[in-house]
Amino acid sequence: MSLRLVIMGVAGCGKSSVGAALSEQLHIPYRDGDDLHSAEAVEKMRAGIPLTDDDRWPWLDRIADTLKGDAPLIIGCSALRRAYRDRIRAGAGGHVTFVHLAGDRDLIASRMAARSGHYMPLSLLDSQFATLERPGPDEAIEVTIDQSMDAIVGQVLSHLGGNPQ
Repeated sequence: MSLRLVIMGVAGCGKSSVGAALSEQLHIPYRDGDDLHSAEAVEKMRAGIPLTDDDRWPWLDRIADTLKGDAPLIIGCSALRRAYRDRIRAGAGGHVTFVHLAGDRDLIASRMAARSGHYMPLSLLDSQFATLERPGPDEAIEVTIDQSMDAIVGQVLSHLGGNPQ
C-alpha cells in the first residue's frame, strides 16, 4: 500500500513545516497543496477574499489527482470541511490518511504574523476557523501544535506505526 498522507489544518498551523519534516523522516516526497491553487484563487486570497466552495472544488480535485498519481506522497492541504476530505478520498484512488494540526487562534495568528512571503493574509484566519469542521478520530490523526516539531512528528509517526510505506 502506498502512503497518501494529507497534513491538514487552518492557514499558519504548520502544514509545510510538518510535511517537510515527515518527508525527511519517511523518505517520501512532500508537496505543498498551495502550489496547486489556480492563479485566480491565489489572487482572491491575496486580496483578503475567502474562497468559496466553487473556488475550492477544482483545487481539491487537483490534490486528489496528485495523490493518485504520485503516491507515496505527503501533501499539505487545508481540507477544512468533511466534504473536502471526502472529495480528496474519493479521487485519490486509495486510502488517504489525514493529520489535523490543531491549535488555538492566538497561537496560529502569532505564527502568521511572524511569517513573510506567503499570500495568505492574517485577515483570512477567522474565515478559516469558521469553515473548519474539526475531524473526528474516525477521520484523522489529531496533533496539537503547541509543542516542538520533534514531538509533533513523533506523534504522527507513532500513529502511523512502523514503516507505513
